[in-house]
Amino acid sequence: MKKIFIALITLVSLSYAQKIYATFDVAAKKSANLAFTASGIVEKVNVDIGSIVSQNQILAKLGNKDIKAMLEKTQIVFKFASRELKRQEKIKKLIDASKYDKILSNYENAKASVAYQQALYEKTILKAPFAGIIYDKSIEVGDAVSGLMLKTVFKIQSIHARKLILEFDQKYHDIVKVGQTFEYKVDGDNKKYKGVISKVYPYANFDNRKIKAEVEAKDFTVGLFGDGMILVDGK
Repeated sequence: MKKIFIALITLVSLSYAQKIYATFDVAAKKSANLAFTASGIVEKVNVDIGSIVSQNQILAKLGNKDIKAMLEKTQIVFKFASRELKRQEKIKKLIDASKYDKILSNYENAKASVAYQQALYEKTILKAPFAGIIYDKSIEVGDAVSGLMLKTVFKIQSIHARKLILEFDQKYHDIVKVGQTFEYKVDGDNKKYKGVISKVYPYANFDNRKIKAEVEAKDFTVGLFGDGMILVDGK
């Protein structure tokens, strides 16, 4: 009888140990603060708060006529430098090596100038780094921006993809693993959800001695919170 009682106590203890309490906050799986790295006057703004955008979609532009003109100028120089190099390559064996080297140098310099001006031009155009939704905007046509003092002008986050940022006691640091199931509820929602731990942070917070983990989710409003249990045995 005593052995049965001990076995039951052990079974209950094991069952209890298989569930670890965790709280969480809902965050976007992808998010970014966007800013111009060039200086100038805002000429065009194509999106607003709530706009759904695709990757590389143009969000806003600075006035760039001067930079565009310089880019076109360097492209013309490069075009003629390329033609000259092709002509000289045909008679390379008949001309002085130093003359050929100078023509080659002119070609390489023209090519580098185009690349440099292209980079300057692209900095005047702000594009979406990934498909998402604009959830904050602090820019209007006519605003002055400075590449020396970066200022966030748009905030973007993934449309549907979310991640739950879990926190649990550090004493479970060697128990919680990627692939384990997390059963949870979001505050204000009585429905029970399940997810799988996709990442465990390799450190504990110095302030509250908690360890973080992540669970992928969808469509929850960013900023919500909740709690649940990590099922250590994965059941």
